[in-house]
Amino acid sequence: MHSVTNLKEQDPMKQLIIFNPWAGHGYAAKVRSQIEAYCNEIDLPYDILLTQRQGHGVELTKDADFSQYSGIIAAGGDGTLFEVINGYYRNSSAVRLPIGVIPVGSGNAFVRDMNMHDHDWKPALDVIKAGQTRKFDVGHFSTEGETWYYLNILGLGLVADIVATAHKMKWLGNVAYTLSSLYHILKLKPFHVHLEMDGQVIERQNVFVEISNTRYTANFLMAPNAKTDDGLLDITLLSPKSRIGLMRSFPKIITGEHIHMAEVESFQASHIRIETNIPKILTPDGELMGSSPLEIDCLKQAIDVFWK
Repeated sequence: MHSVTNLKEQDPMKQLIIFNPWAGHGYAAKVRSQIEAYCNEIDLPYDILLTQRQGHGVELTKDADFSQYSGIIAAGGDGTLFEVINGYYRNSSAVRLPIGVIPVGSGNAFVRDMNMHDHDWKPALDVIKAGQTRKFDVGHFSTEGETWYYLNILGLGLVADIVATAHKMKWLGNVAYTLSSLYHILKLKPFHVHLEMDGQVIERQNVFVEISNTRYTANFLMAPNAKTDDGLLDITLLSPKSRIGLMRSFPKIITGEHIHMAEVESFQASHIRIETNIPKILTPDGELMGSSPLEIDCLKQAIDVFWK
C-alpha cells in the first residue's frame, strides 16, 4: 500500500521550479511561456530558476531556502531530475520538501511510471497542483570517492555505451536510444563482473548491469517488476549472446518480455557492490559519470514525490 499525503490541506506556498531551458534539444525553452501561463491558469504559485550549464541544477537546489517553498520541481529530462535530487541531498535545510517533475527533456523515463509520456507537462503540473505525494525509494551510490543519488536507474556496460552515443543524437528524443542500442549491439564487448547483493556473490561474463528503482529506462520496460517504495533495487544482468540473437530479442526489452530470456537474470537487493575486470563508465539517470567499482544502497521511502 502506497503512503499518500495531500498537501492541499496545508497553507499554499510557492513551488520552486529548477528549469533547464536546453532540455529536449531546446524544446523546454520553447514551451517555457506556456508552462508559466498554465501555472497561472491553475493557480499554482511558483518561482523559477534557470540552469545555465551542466551541474547548475545541483547548485541551485543546494542553495535554495526550502522553508520558502512547498515543493522542488525539476523541469527538464531525467538528467535535470538527477541534478535536482543531488542538490536536494546537499541542501542543509531542516525542511524536507516533495520533489516534482515537469517532463520537457529528451529522456523522460521517470514519468512513464505515472503512465505519462514525453512532454506531458500539463498532466504533470496537474499532479503537482493536486498536491498528492508518494514515498519514494532513493538509490545512493559511491564511486571514485564521491557520493551521488538517483531516482530512476543506474547502468554500466552496454547500457552506458548506448547512453553515450544517444547523447550525440539527443535531438531525436527517445528514438536516439533505440538507434544507439542497435549500433552497440553490433559491436558488443562482454566484460567480467563480480557482484555482491545483500551477501549473495556471483561472477559473470556480462554485457550490461542495470540497477533500477523505476520500471522504465528511456522507452524500454527494463525492470517490469520494480517497485519504487519497497526498499529494494532491481538488478538486471545480460550474459553474452550472439549479435543476431540480441537483435532478434531487442523488441522484448521494449515490452519487458526480455526478463524471461535465458540470457537475462533478475535480482533484488538493498545493498549492492559491483567490481569489473576493467573500469566501466556509469550512467545514473541518463548522465555519464564515475566508474566501477562502486557500491549502491537503496534508501527506503526516503523522499516524497508528487504523484497521481
